[in-house]
Amino acid sequence: MNLLKKITARPWEHAGELEGLHGEFIVTRTASRTGLAVFLAVLSSMFLLFMISYYTRSLFPDWEVLADPSVLWINTLVLVLASVALQFASNNARRNSDEKMRRWLIAGLVLTLIFVVGQFSAWNQLLNAGFYAWENPSVAFFYLFTGLHAIHLVGGMVFLGRLGVNMGQEGGRELARQRVSLCATYWHYLLLVWLALFTLLLRT
Repeated sequence: MNLLKKITARPWEHAGELEGLHGEFIVTRTASRTGLAVFLAVLSSMFLLFMISYYTRSLFPDWEVLADPSVLWINTLVLVLASVALQFASNNARRNSDEKMRRWLIAGLVLTLIFVVGQFSAWNQLLNAGFYAWENPSVAFFYLFTGLHAIHLVGGMVFLGRLGVNMGQEGGRELARQRVSLCATYWHYLLLVWLALFTLLLRT
């Protein structure tokens, strides 16, 4: 009889009994992580296809090597620091230290903004040097890579802003703590993507 109950049991109905929490919160947390995993998988496919296209196009005889703007090195360091800040925010969220979590979130947000502004500065360096997308395919790919990457970071920044709003609402702090971990994962992922893109740009 017990075996039959285990086979026919519905886990979501007993999540609260197993974890000591409301089943709805468990299901929501699992759904959020699953949704993020699927989204990152789609992004990975997109960036991978663009990187393969970049490398394939670089084999053509008319390819001109792009001199990468020096500001990209600084931008890379800034994005590393932003990712670290989000990880500290996530660590403090697990400890229910809301004030420290908020400080690290702000630090990560500011650093990410600096990175995005730095990417536009790199665009300006190329334009001032006479590198235009319609004249050089390597420049076109550079604008494509940095633009797509910046757009996804800006989307993450909007999500961080919504976290700040949730923390100020009654009953929203627990949800904010849960989402900080997702934000940290997202930032780590975009850091890895940028390192891959930057390495590719340096080598070709």
